[in-house]
Amino acid sequence: MPPAPLRVTPHGGQRHSSGKAGPTAFPEKYTHPRELLKSLFDAAVASAQPELCVPPHLPEPPAPGQGRVIVIGAGKASAAMARAVERHWAGRGVPLEGLVVTRYGHAVACEHVEIVEAAHPVPDEAGHAAAQRMLHMVQGLTPNDLVLCLISGGGSSLLPLPLPGLTLAHKQAVHQALLRSGANIGEMNCVRRHLSAIKGGRLAAACHPARVLTLLISDVPGDNPVDIASGPTVADPSTCADALAITRRYALDLPAEVQHVLASGAGESVKPGDPRLARCETRLIATPQMALQAAAQLAREAGVTPWVLGDGIEGEARDVGKVLAALAQQQARHGGPITTPCVLLSGGETTVTVRGQGRGGRNVECLLSLGLSLGEAPGIHALCADTDGVDGLEEIAGAVWTPDSLQRAWAQGLRPLDHLMDNNGHGFFEALGDSVVTGPTLTNVNDFRAILIDRA
Repeated sequence: MPPAPLRVTPHGGQRHSSGKAGPTAFPEKYTHPRELLKSLFDAAVASAQPELCVPPHLPEPPAPGQGRVIVIGAGKASAAMARAVERHWAGRGVPLEGLVVTRYGHAVACEHVEIVEAAHPVPDEAGHAAAQRMLHMVQGLTPNDLVLCLISGGGSSLLPLPLPGLTLAHKQAVHQALLRSGANIGEMNCVRRHLSAIKGGRLAAACHPARVLTLLISDVPGDNPVDIASGPTVADPSTCADALAITRRYALDLPAEVQHVLASGAGESVKPGDPRLARCETRLIATPQMALQAAAQLAREAGVTPWVLGDGIEGEARDVGKVLAALAQQQARHGGPITTPCVLLSGGETTVTVRGQGRGGRNVECLLSLGLSLGEAPGIHALCADTDGVDGLEEIAGAVWTPDSLQRAWAQGLRPLDHLMDNNGHGFFEALGDSVVTGPTLTNVNDFRAILIDRA
């Protein structure tokens, strides 16, 4: 029987782990390298919790009796963000009302803001209906009103309101094609913005002339607000021509109606300088870099030297895995710019061009490729996981690699390369008992990768 999967609490702190303890170069508080890796992941997730990062950015309300406060939003963290707003709004004299949309399983109880759950990554009717209601909710506002918009990763799928002439089925077909194409998140969101009646600044334009403050938890490389949930409240400098070029670049087989919207320019988004966005402000309140810094600080406290490789690493997951393995081996064999024991930290969003039929996600694909490149290299452990708790379509955050992973796989008759070629990372690590399971973390600052090297 394989050991139980590694379980990490959604808000930081270890709940349970598997694996045998053994000699390590780490302080006694960490009984095994796995424990340190999981603690680093916990620290990254905890740093981006809405309860921590939302309250410092709450705005001054309108004068009592002079205006309304409408809370709207979408994303995997949006419900937790709304709860944080409610908890810290007391005593401001102006009541809250509103609607946010989050992924199934990510809802939390709120008193004044309605929480709707919908599908991700392929949109459904629940998200479609909620987007329609949200757009209607912000009609007819005045200059005295305040709209507080809470946006996090996942919002592109959770607010699927197509332009006139398109249907939800068209949007679903586009999402499915993009997910299988290997396009990066910026490219995917460019296409989505130009097919949407609510993204690409259109939601903010509908709020005019009210004041709009958008609080963003970033899940995209570079933290570009227009790419976070496809930018419903920010101006979009890209064009329909850009989106059409992307669909051709990846040879996407799209419905004729979709191609017409892009080719005709009918899907043009709200551009910089549009006067309807003059009273809009955007604040980044949690980012991948902040999460990596939190993990790095915990590593230092454990006597382990951190090296943050980057917060916006992109590319094919299996290719990124190979490069990270080469960096780890260089450090382990020859030393490098940091002292050992050390941990290589990185974030961003890799992509997977789906060719197989397996159960996979970009983090486990990256980790399996990394592990195959490492082989049985001693003293190197790694964890790759998604900070929202969901890697691909599975309710599994990611997995852990250990120096004996290959031996344990072969002992079970597993063929690791076959699993990689079939995009079956979840199937592989689940069989070893090395999946990392968190449940919904209620935040999302994208991929988290940690490679621990305890010998030179």
